Amino acid sequence: MSITKLCDYCGKPAIYTDSSLVYGKSYGMIYYCPDCHAWVGVHRGTDKPLGRLADAELRDWKKKAHDAFDPLWRTGRMKRNTAYAWLAQKLGIEVKQAHIGMFDAAQCMQVIQICQQERSYH
Repeated sequence: MSITKLCDYCGKPAIYTDSSLVYGKSYGMIYYCPDCHAWVGVHRGTDKPLGRLADAELRDWKKKAHDAFDPLWRTGRMKRNTAYAWLAQKLGIEVKQAHIGMFDAAQCMQVIQICQQERSYH
């Protein structure tokens, strides 16, 4: 049984559906708001959202934030958990809240700026 997930944009209940609705191919289940064209994936095998529903603009900012942040741990410079702890400290939030999937556009922009500054120091 899926949980009720409300759209972050219009407040209406999101539909729990297969991702083929938005991708044309199935990558698992998502919550989808047909009015706002916002969606979020779920943890595999559960109905737990991976983050917040995102419209096209927020999806773009999340991608840019991951592109800026992920090299910190993918290159082996930091372990993944260490990188997220570092990011949490820089953002002034708890580690358990440091997930790009949960961020809004402004937070994604902060991630990009922080990571650009970090790269300029090294």
